[in-house]
Amino acid sequence: MELLYKFFENLFLLASAMSFFILLGLLIAGVLKQLIAEDFVSKHLGKSSFASVFKAVIFGTPLPVCSCSVIPFAKSLQKEGASSGAVESFLISAPITGVDSILATYSIFGWFFTIYRVVTSMIIAITVGILENIFGKEKIVSKPKFSLQSSPNISKVNTFSSSSCCSTSSCCSSTKKGSGFSIKQVFNYAFNTLFGDIAKSLLIGLILGALFTTFIPKDILNSIFENQIASYFLVILVAMPLYVCATSSLPIAAAFIVAGMSPGAAFIFLSAGPATSTVTMGVVVSMFGKRSLAIYIGVIATLSIAFGFLLDNTISNLDIISIKQGVEGLSNIDIASTVLFFALALYYTFRRK
Repeated sequence: MELLYKFFENLFLLASAMSFFILLGLLIAGVLKQLIAEDFVSKHLGKSSFASVFKAVIFGTPLPVCSCSVIPFAKSLQKEGASSGAVESFLISAPITGVDSILATYSIFGWFFTIYRVVTSMIIAITVGILENIFGKEKIVSKPKFSLQSSPNISKVNTFSSSSCCSTSSCCSSTKKGSGFSIKQVFNYAFNTLFGDIAKSLLIGLILGALFTTFIPKDILNSIFENQIASYFLVILVAMPLYVCATSSLPIAAAFIVAGMSPGAAFIFLSAGPATSTVTMGVVVSMFGKRSLAIYIGVIATLSIAFGFLLDNTISNLDIISIKQGVEGLSNIDIASTVLFFALALYYTFRRK
């Protein structure tokens, strides 16, 4: 019974470290969705251009897309004629550098780790994109505009790209005519779309984090994490096949650090995991082929390990904000945000589609 109580306490503490910042990040994402033109990204990512790789990373930084919605977004960019390097760069950078992911990372790990995660993710994404444009065998796709809403292969899409949907040049425009700023649409996109996409995986991530923190003896984990270099490769092998969103992976990484994992190994999990799930790898193969997948996986794994090693030799201890303190140390805002967070997460996880 004591362990069960400890589990729920750890679950609440993990959620309280993130809940306010996740809710705030979702609202900011909803505002950005209203302010950014729908074809803003697609029209800037020219085919076979190194500049498109840098633009894909820069444009992906503030955009409100999660690890779930970035895949159909990337497919739409390919159909719009974006280079393969630009598409792959966007796949890597956008979920990690989104405003909700940045705030959630800061809420647990602080600004140093957050900035390090964002900057290194951008470097990894740019490197993948450039190498893909040089060595990858890019598939030739037709230039005509592509409407995700009419695609039979994608049933639900959360994307900014909405293109020409007709055969004549005069019947519709490639940019949706805005109807003005809408508070209702801000909340609709923030919660029904974005939070609805990540609620289940985020809830699972929190539960796993609480389970690791509560039930796995630290002595066992310390023996696993004792060899730092070996732990890097172990984390890569575990993280790459998993389907974890950039945000939902945070409580798992936090639990590992509390249990004795080095900050560098935790960084590798947060860097490689969201970008290399079996789903994402399957998409890369289907769009660009096996050679592109080898470049994609190889660069992400190599640079993630290199940046993880650099982090461990830069910082010896990483304090996990708000997790080591008890429930009694939480403010009223923390508690209210966490209760609202769980209510929304449970609703979007178990609602009938």
